[in-house]
Order: sequence, then structure tokens, then C-alpha cells
Amino acid sequence: MAMFLIRRIGHGILVLWLISIAVFGLFFVAPSNVAQTLAGRQATPETIALIKHRLGLDLPVWKQYLHFLGNAVKGNLGYDYYHQVPVTKIIAQALPITVSLALGAAVLWLLLGVFNGVISATHPRSVADRGLTLFSLFFYSFPSFLLGLLLLYFLYFRLTLAGFNWFPAGGYSPIAGGVGPWFQHLVLPWIALALLLAATYTRLTRGSMLDVLGEDYIRTARSKGIRESRVVVVHGLRSALTPVVTQFGIDLGQLIGGVVVIETVFSLPGLGQTAVVAINQQDLPVIIGIVLFASAAVVVANILVDIGYAVLDPRVRLH
Repeated sequence: MAMFLIRRIGHGILVLWLISIAVFGLFFVAPSNVAQTLAGRQATPETIALIKHRLGLDLPVWKQYLHFLGNAVKGNLGYDYYHQVPVTKIIAQALPITVSLALGAAVLWLLLGVFNGVISATHPRSVADRGLTLFSLFFYSFPSFLLGLLLLYFLYFRLTLAGFNWFPAGGYSPIAGGVGPWFQHLVLPWIALALLLAATYTRLTRGSMLDVLGEDYIRTARSKGIRESRVVVVHGLRSALTPVVTQFGIDLGQLIGGVVVIETVFSLPGLGQTAVVAINQQDLPVIIGIVLFASAAVVVANILVDIGYAVLDPRVRLH
């Protein structure tokens, strides 16, 4: 197990290094005049040159990269071009919002998707199975921005007109200000994300459960007189969750990296919306910092997924 973790961590570090090279090359080597953008249209060449020197943009590219990589290893991702705020501080301010959104929605979509998948698999070709399959296909193909707008229209706008101020229009309330306001501001984004992603988990769980329930050890367990609920949950579902765990690790890692559409629709200043603002302003250190953080989140999620295989399925062994 220890050797497995060492190898996986080594692979993860290699992946992050290659991503850092690709991202740095894309934004710093590709044609771009950040100094001109910051200085404005009326700036003199002397002003532009001064800004380049202050930001280190007049150094050779390889020196810029080594300087950036050395600082990144130390936890220093540079400074925001416009306000000279550390990128780590910007990420730290946006991260709790994205984590709150991702984890809350993850609980909902995992419970909903796995439950629906088990019901479909244990009642194949029934009315419930066909109905849940239709549910999955409907939300799987539903645009995320449209679902968010519909939730705001019906559960905020229409309810507010009727005198029920249950949901806010958007924004974020820190949990330090009270659990109630924090929950109210996040419940609609949670529902939007959960409905979109639960469809995938319903299909994954159904397909995996159908395969597992046809295995010999499941028939042996039934022949011993074990209750059907125990056969399904303990013997069947545990083995069937392997592809679900894979998808969950990927989805959660990507969500923590930033959910652009949902955060924009519900005015949540998380990592996704922060990235959009940075791209519009050509704020390269912020963009690179968020990309590296999102990449690290995906790498860590994949390592945890591999460990989860051995916990869920005793047939899996890590070497």
C-alpha cells in the first residue's frame, strides 16, 4: 500500500509539472501584451517598459518559468496584476464558496443517483425503471444554465411574488454569519448541480448493479437464504460502486476546481467566477494559480479513488 501511494503521488507530481509547463507556455509564451493592457491605450513606451520590469516580464521566458515554479513550490503563486493581492489569498477567499457548493451538491447527487440506480436495477423493465431512466436522460441532456434560471424563476421569483421569501436571488452568505442564511443561498445551486449529475450516477449504478446481481456469489448468497435487502446492499451494491466512485472522484475534483456556469447564474464568487473575471482581465497569475489548483484537486481525487477501490471491493488489491 505504501509503495502504491508513493508511485501515485509521484505520477501526480509529474502530471502537475507538465500542466504547469503547458499553462505557462500558453499564457506567457503566446502573443500577449499584458503591460500594454495594464498601462492603457495612452501609455508611453517608457511606462510600458517600467510595468514589464516590475512584473518580471522583460526576463527570458525560461527564467520567468523557473522563478514561477520555485515560488509555486513554496506556496507563492504570484500577485494579482491589478490590485497586487497574492493569488493564494484570492484562491483562499473563493475556495470556501466552491467547496460548500461542491460538497453539498455531491451529497445530494450521490444519494439520489445511487438510490435511483438501485431501484432501477432491482426492478428491471418495470414502470419505475423506465421512469427513472427517462428522468436520467432528461436531466443528462438539460443545459445547466437553463436549469439554474428555471429554479430562480419558479423558486425565487414566483414564490417571492406570492409572499414566500424562502430563497434569495443569488449571492453567498458565509457560514460564519449563520447556518440558516448560508443554507438558503446554496440550496438552489445544490439542487441544480444534483439534478444534472444524479442522472449520470443513476445510469452508472443501474448498469453496474445489473452486472453484479448476475454474478455467482450473489446467487450463492441468495441460495443460503440471506435476506434480499442484505444481498442487494451488502453484497451487490458494495461491488457495484466501483465505477460510481471513479466518476465521483473525477466530478468532485473538477467541481472544487470551479463550477463556472452555476456560480455565474447564482452569483457565487467562487473559483469558477473568479477564473472568468481573471480571463476577461488577462490577469495571468490568477488564471495559472486556479488552473494549477484545479489540476491538483483532480490528481488528489484520483488517488483517493484508487484507495477507495480496495475498501469497497475486496477483489481489488493495490500493489
